[in-house]
Amino acid sequence: MYNFEFEKPSTVAEAVSALAFDDAQALGGGQTLIPTMKARLASPGKLVSLLGIADMVGVSQADGVVTIGGATTHAEVAAANLGAISMLAGCIGDPSVRNRGTIGGSLANNDPSADYPAAVLALGATIVTNAREIAADDFFDGMFTTALDEGEIITAVRFPVPDAACYQKFEQPASRFALAGVFVAKSDDGVRVAVTGASEEGVHRWSAAEEALNANFSADALDGLSVSPDGMIADLHGSPAYRANLVKVLTGRAVTGC
Repeated sequence: MYNFEFEKPSTVAEAVSALAFDDAQALGGGQTLIPTMKARLASPGKLVSLLGIADMVGVSQADGVVTIGGATTHAEVAAANLGAISMLAGCIGDPSVRNRGTIGGSLANNDPSADYPAAVLALGATIVTNAREIAADDFFDGMFTTALDEGEIITAVRFPVPDAACYQKFEQPASRFALAGVFVAKSDDGVRVAVTGASEEGVHRWSAAEEALNANFSADALDGLSVSPDGMIADLHGSPAYRANLVKVLTGRAVTGC
């Protein structure tokens, strides 16, 4: 490691002020940032921890909307009895990761194999920051890229409660990241299908599956569909064709599980 300043504010306003420091970086659970710093792939001059901000921690539900504070850990979400969202949170990493990592940190990092982006996109969630509200469809801009501005903090995420939802993932055993993961959500507004872990462009919606499932919400509706391997991730864990096939298989399982 190397020398850097560390600040742990107690309010969002204090955090925003601290992040105005040149080369400052917000710190959630540190599950990505700290290893990156250890490898000298990032070298912020100041870390601003968000874990001391009480207003950014916790889960609440009212009027058909679930609100999760940006600094809420995966373990807290997993224990909150939120159906598919809690199930997804409970399969992130291992207990150490779940007790440190936060939903805001995961979304801000937007790892192409992370789990939360699939839930946010499939459920049509709203990302709340210190400055504005961002619809899920406008938030993700490709691998490790989001609509967040410099110094902008995710303070909460609001999820509309669906009629039915399910997340299915095929994980890489060592990291427990998704080789492919599919979140299917059904509501009065229709069916949304979000895919993570498979594409070089990061999380995305599978519109062909959505159209088929809106007409017939059953795994049989997917029989005539195929997923192109073009643009899928290729690595030692799986070829593009393998991941493309996983997307279809997992979508069918998610529909069945709804």
